[in-house]
Amino acid sequence: MKILKNITAATLVVVSLFGTVACSKEEAPKLDAVKDRKLLPGLAVTEITTVISDSGITRYRIYTDQWDVYDRAAEPYWNFPKGLHFERFDENLKIDANFHSKKAKYYDYKRLWEFKGNVKAVNIKGEMFETDLLYWDQKQERIYSDKYIRVTQATRVIAATGFESDQSLTRYNFKNVEGIFAVDEDAPTEPTPQ
Repeated sequence: MKILKNITAATLVVVSLFGTVACSKEEAPKLDAVKDRKLLPGLAVTEITTVISDSGITRYRIYTDQWDVYDRAAEPYWNFPKGLHFERFDENLKIDANFHSKKAKYYDYKRLWEFKGNVKAVNIKGEMFETDLLYWDQKQERIYSDKYIRVTQATRVIAATGFESDQSLTRYNFKNVEGIFAVDEDAPTEPTPQ
């Protein structure tokens, strides 16, 4: 009987506590409303990998750690603040070209890519392009930069400020060549200090 009285008393205390809290005139704290929807991504995805195939054969793999789509901005764009990586596959599914950057943006209406930070691309000839800023204009089918660029080929390294290329990075011109350096494949390599 004593236990029943204690349970009844405890139940009354809990019910009156809920009534006090529920009927309290204090409002729950409110979160600030989003005043401008254009400032928020309509889509935010983390750790995504996608493959693109042609006639059932995988041709490209694209992956990123973060992809934000600002579809309501005045000029809609995709943002890749943690980098973007492309790989192209040959018919034997071996990577024959690749592309990496620390940050990237794609401007939807302009069909323009902007790659920033440690941009590295290897074309199907095995030539490596390195720069800090690179643009890919899909409408005009060209890739370009006005920044310092270094291109490593099989027999030489070309350093320049500014260049323009086709979309496959196989036909390109430099604006201000700073130097062309021969690569001596027979030169002995010095051990790196440890």
